[in-house]
Amino acid sequence: MATAVATETDKIANLRAAVAGLDQISENEKSGFISLVSRYLSGEAQQIEWSKIKTPTDEVVVPYETLAPPPEDVEATKKLLNKLAVLKLNGGLGTTMGCTGPKSVIEVRNGFTFLDLIVIQIESLNKKYGCSVPLLLMNSFNTHDDTLKIVEKYSNSSIEIHTFNQSQYPRIVVEDFMPLPCKGNAGKDGWYPPGHGDVFPSLMNSGKLDTLLSQGKEYIFVANSDNLGAIVDLKILNHLINNQNEYCMEVTPKTLADVKGGTLISYEGRVQLLEIAQVPDEHVNEFKSIEKFKIFNTNNLWVNLKAIKRLVEADALKMEIIPNPKEVDGVKVLQLETAAGAAIRFFDNAIGVNVPRSRFLPVKATSDLLLVQSDLYTLVDGFVVRNKARANPANPSIELGPEFKKVGNFLNRFKSIPSIVDLDSLKVSGDVWFGAGIVLKGNVTVTAGPGEKLEIPDGAVLENKTIKSSADI
Repeated sequence: MATAVATETDKIANLRAAVAGLDQISENEKSGFISLVSRYLSGEAQQIEWSKIKTPTDEVVVPYETLAPPPEDVEATKKLLNKLAVLKLNGGLGTTMGCTGPKSVIEVRNGFTFLDLIVIQIESLNKKYGCSVPLLLMNSFNTHDDTLKIVEKYSNSSIEIHTFNQSQYPRIVVEDFMPLPCKGNAGKDGWYPPGHGDVFPSLMNSGKLDTLLSQGKEYIFVANSDNLGAIVDLKILNHLINNQNEYCMEVTPKTLADVKGGTLISYEGRVQLLEIAQVPDEHVNEFKSIEKFKIFNTNNLWVNLKAIKRLVEADALKMEIIPNPKEVDGVKVLQLETAAGAAIRFFDNAIGVNVPRSRFLPVKATSDLLLVQSDLYTLVDGFVVRNKARANPANPSIELGPEFKKVGNFLNRFKSIPSIVDLDSLKVSGDVWFGAGIVLKGNVTVTAGPGEKLEIPDGAVLENKTIKSSADI
């Protein structure tokens, strides 16, 4: 056993010496990285005892409809909003959708990008109530330079915009546990941003946390920049301030599409996030069932700023480590990450709020883009509002083939986005092209055979159809 301990100590000592020589990152980043690796090597991964898991009560995961209405008085609302800052996680690139640069600059609707909509939303809030809610963007080293250029276009806006970078950590070579940049790979491939759990120390290390506290801000609303449903909610903010909750996670009812999403549990008297990676193999099916675990984490989080400062200063945020293996130029590397939602168990009086599904509208793929660009939604003051003509509370299920994966290809293949208010499901595969003014209803499947090009003509109405050739239209 002694040798195992020695090698672990040696690994850390060697790593520490190697990291000390990396001048691309700050002392805070170096110590944060060493701390994360030390925790990982000590194997402190917490095993969940399945029998101790309890379903949270309505006091712990509060139903949204039971929240008290916010004050109606404009002055009281202004006072409430002046305690708030909004932070969007802006570290992701749009590579999966075939874009270069930050994902937040993909055009979502009417020529507006995610970032445009976020700015318009906060501007209209500040204008309506005469308050000053600032916007913070947490970038990664991948998105930082581009975002600074993009943010310039809002320089005449009435809203205070702050940008800061999350940490930059070196990827670890699996073979000898040394940092990849020390092996001569000094480019961007040698580094990684360590997940959005890093939001808390980075907020503090950047000086932004103290700035917000000095402005009298008390809460920060954190959300993914690609979640169009993550808008400021006065009912939730009002509830947190009145009940002095240090942390709130918005959860929403699971559908079969969300079975892998993390869920909230009560565990040894505290509320905790349970992720699929923590679930013992023999319980995975139970975790995925929507009978026992009915809710999942939307990653819309509301956190008390003083509590963040207290916990970061005490180095108390030991979130579960997510090992993410990768390969760079044939070299097996490891990046260790954490998730912001996992911090819930360290905050006092933490709760979940079970929110309507409308607050979770992420755009992860072009199939999601089809939803938000269609007549299923309209745009009002930067807010994406669902069409009341849609009777079904669930959105249609949409599966587009690889030909549609990149945004450019997706846009080329639709002359205009079809009407889908009455659509239940759409499956498209092969070389398919859509004309203008098409209406889709019920369950529609369109399949072009190998080597064939299938064009759906302008104005076609397809209801409960399977189409394999133009004759089927």
